[in-house]
Amino acid sequence: MRTVSATEASRRFSDLLDAIEAGETVTVTRGNRAIAELRPARARSGADLDAALEGIPAPDDGFARSIAQAVESLAEDVDPWRVD
Repeated sequence: MRTVSATEASRRFSDLLDAIEAGETVTVTRGNRAIAELRPARARSGADLDAALEGIPAPDDGFARSIAQAVESLAEDVDPWRVD
């Protein structure tokens, strides 16, 4: 794991992104104190979404109606920003 100062990180940000994209984790310090860890983003999956939504109640009928109305207005080519 590489450690860089905040100043160096700002000056060489593109190089840091290249290293992170290659799989490296970089610790950024300020005043000799670690303040951030930059690492490759984790790929997300449908299972991650399922886990995040677990225990959240399903949308109610009003929500479904609002979505249907929004979709219908798009189909009608209505300008939602037009003021009559």
